[in-house]
Amino acid sequence: MSATPIRRIGFVGIGNMGWPMAANLVRAGFEVAVCDVAPGRAERFAAEVGGRAAASAAEAARGAECVVTIVPTSAEVAAAVAAMGDALAPGALLIDMTSGQPGKTREIAASLAPRGVAMVDCPVSGGVPRARTGELAIMAGGAEADLDRAEPVLRAMGTSIHRCGPIGAGQAMKALNNLVSAGGFLIGVEALLIGQKFGLDPQKMVDVLNASTGMNNSTQKKFAQYVLSRRFDAGFTLDLMVKDLSIALEVGRETATPTPFAALCREMWASALAALGPGQDHTAMAKLSEQLAGNTVLGGNRGP
Repeated sequence: MSATPIRRIGFVGIGNMGWPMAANLVRAGFEVAVCDVAPGRAERFAAEVGGRAAASAAEAARGAECVVTIVPTSAEVAAAVAAMGDALAPGALLIDMTSGQPGKTREIAASLAPRGVAMVDCPVSGGVPRARTGELAIMAGGAEADLDRAEPVLRAMGTSIHRCGPIGAGQAMKALNNLVSAGGFLIGVEALLIGQKFGLDPQKMVDVLNASTGMNNSTQKKFAQYVLSRRFDAGFTLDLMVKDLSIALEVGRETATPTPFAALCREMWASALAALGPGQDHTAMAKLSEQLAGNTVLGGNRGP
């Protein structure tokens, strides 16, 4: 017998990313029950967006064919699943959209399987702007039949869905994606600092990079918008970037892959976190490079 089509969704975690993602599910016509650890946040979501506020993960999961989790770490996913208990009924599908640890996710999936609950991991890329527009890139891991069932839910939140392999594969891909992104950001900032000391205009440098082979996501969507402007408010924290880079290195260790540059990259970002403190936007990483260079990169010619 085919699985029940998904109509009712429990949504756990309506933070910076979860709020617009859950809002898109409401707009797509799903019945959504939301919960969050922040007091009053679920009630505010229901009042402003729609859906139903749930007092707990168990209440959000009760009666739902699907539960979506998007929380900071896999440990919090495990805690939420434990809190759901029997409310997560046989036949339900858990879609974990957390940027989590593949190994821990596989453990959670294995614990759910005997209860008749399937799990897929579907972390996202694109940040808050693309979460709002429903244009996220989604990296999915899990059994094909489970991903087929999840597809309508995912399509309400993203336009680019990539099936990466079995459970945990989506999260491995997400961590490695952020490793590449973090490396591009670091080398780009250093290039801007070198050029500025030489006498080049950092904004002109960004323009040239974006028309040349040095173009990457940071040159296109971060340097002018968040670094040169000194806004540092892209919506993804430095803490979460360090977590994702740590996961990427964990995957490297598990696969016995030498990762000298990845290790240095992770240590640089961790050093920025230690120097700047928790809660900073990840684009504030530029401040560490600036401290090392003894210079601040700004729009306009600031060279010698």
